Amino acid sequence: MFSLIARRLVQLLPTLIIVSILIFGLQHLLPGDPATIMAGEERDPEVIAQIRAQYRLDQPIPVQYFAWVKGVLVGDLGESMRLKQPVSELVAQKLPVTLQLAAMAMVIAILIGIPAGIISAVKKDSWLDYVVNVVSLWGISTPNFWLGIMMIFLFSVHLGWLPASGYVSPFIDPWMSFKTTIMPAFVLGNAIAGVLMRHTRAAMLQALGSDYVRTARAKGLFEPRIILHHAMRNALTPVITLGALEFGTLLSGAVLTEQIFTIPGFGKLIVDAVFNRDYAVVQGVVLVTSATYILLNLLADIGYILVNPRLRA
Repeated sequence: MFSLIARRLVQLLPTLIIVSILIFGLQHLLPGDPATIMAGEERDPEVIAQIRAQYRLDQPIPVQYFAWVKGVLVGDLGESMRLKQPVSELVAQKLPVTLQLAAMAMVIAILIGIPAGIISAVKKDSWLDYVVNVVSLWGISTPNFWLGIMMIFLFSVHLGWLPASGYVSPFIDPWMSFKTTIMPAFVLGNAIAGVLMRHTRAAMLQALGSDYVRTARAKGLFEPRIILHHAMRNALTPVITLGALEFGTLLSGAVLTEQIFTIPGFGKLIVDAVFNRDYAVVQGVVLVTSATYILLNLLADIGYILVNPRLRA
């Protein structure tokens, strides 16, 4: 396993380099000048020139890129031109919020999607199978913004059970933190649960039709043991891949949900940075997100080996 991890890490290094080049190069194609935006309405040429010199915007793009990479290698992601804070501090402030939200959403999606997919496959073509498929289709088709607004109206405005917006750290008040994040987490986990259910159902149907399952049944093994121990373990391989990718998507794509529930997370940070042409923040956030995607893929590879012993060879 350690040799596999080492090989994956070596293979991922060129990916990070290519991603960093794309991050740095493509954002310079965006219209607008960050120095002009920061200079304000007067747009004094001397102020604009000073801003350009301060943030190396007057230098060629390759020079800017290598200076940025040099800083990244020592943990310096640059400084926000708008907030005047180190990007690493902003990431450290916002990333835990989105991580908590994404983790809760994935737990909800797994608790709903995987059991529903197994039940649907075991009870194929029954009324229960049709009900589960309809519910999963509803989860996939429902827009997050609509579901979020409806949940706010029901649980906050009408019933008064949960706060409509805001965020409280779990280190300050765990119960209030749960109350402020459970609705956005369910909104995000709802759609993923539908996708997980469909993939789990397809993988389980394939596994249940395999020769080793028929052999296990011929030997008279207990049916729940056949389903959970033999079929499910082999069916989880594609589900692990999907779960890793969906978790990475949550880290970078929860923008709309965070806006609806006023969650100060990663998504809101990058949207504000793009609108304000805050290059350093965009570069830092996208780089961290890309590295997280790569790490999740590595963890998925390890998960394959732990779930399926045949892959250990």
